[in-house]
Amino acid sequence: MAELFDGLLGQTQAIALLEAALRQQRLAPAYLFSGPDGVGRRLAALRFLEGVIAGPAGAAAVRRRLQEGNHPDLLWVEPTYSDKGQLTPASQAAAAGVSRKAPPQLRLEQVRAVSQFLARRPVEAGRCLVVIESVEAMAEGAANALLKTLEEPGDGLLILLSAASDRLLSTIRSRCQTIPFARLSPALLRQVLADQPAPAGEDPPELLELAAGSPGALLLHRQQWQALPEGLVERCAALACASTPMEALGLARDLSEALDVEQQLWLLDWWQLHLWRQRQDPAPLRRFEVLRRQLRAYVQPRLAWEVALLELSGALSA
Repeated sequence: MAELFDGLLGQTQAIALLEAALRQQRLAPAYLFSGPDGVGRRLAALRFLEGVIAGPAGAAAVRRRLQEGNHPDLLWVEPTYSDKGQLTPASQAAAAGVSRKAPPQLRLEQVRAVSQFLARRPVEAGRCLVVIESVEAMAEGAANALLKTLEEPGDGLLILLSAASDRLLSTIRSRCQTIPFARLSPALLRQVLADQPAPAGEDPPELLELAAGSPGALLLHRQQWQALPEGLVERCAALACASTPMEALGLARDLSEALDVEQQLWLLDWWQLHLWRQRQDPAPLRRFEVLRRQLRAYVQPRLAWEVALLELSGALSA
């Protein structure tokens, strides 16, 4: 059975729990794969479902179909953007040119589709299978609908992937068997990244700290870093050094116009860590937390940035 989970590094406890379930054929109706992004939760879900369908030894043909997303008994759900009356999965939004002014969500209609899928008769596998990514990104109505689905799961199998399981309803967590995933050690992190293209230049120290043992997270942080407009980082880093109100307002304008909300939220993560490394003053970190809540609450981004940066530069009293 070790071959089934080959490539999943640093997750001894998760593998042991999943192997035991397959070996004993004692499958829970719902699992919560809980842990940081980028440490193998998605790979583990695919391999576990392969074992559910084909047995503990797995099967190459089943693995290929699951990876390609064309198995008739698997429904893979991810947060979506709503654009012109259509829901676009987060992974397809950039290619589709969808506006990303607000974070993606798991929506009520998506959870209803999950319930309908689980209620139907499987085509090839012994049961219908559903994976929901970033399950913490649910609107309230979707969370309540998911709870009802978990209360009456039928014969299907549901896997929830979450990097912030503490944000889920406790009643949702209690109806799932939790499979914990851990951050990787520095040695394993280097091992996983050895096959990836080397970055142009060294990673800024903040990226390594933000990744916190997650190779997938580090790759995503690199993408975000490289996508920032030229000169923007330097302007952010220099803002607290005797900046004028016009400089603060100009930076607020450029941040809100050049970056979508997801990129703005990512930049806040980097900026908070950068400021802490610079002067270990908690005040700007607390102000940025207020800004983060405002951006997530769909406050007009430019206005939120203007007030925050004017306060940070000292041009406006907090």
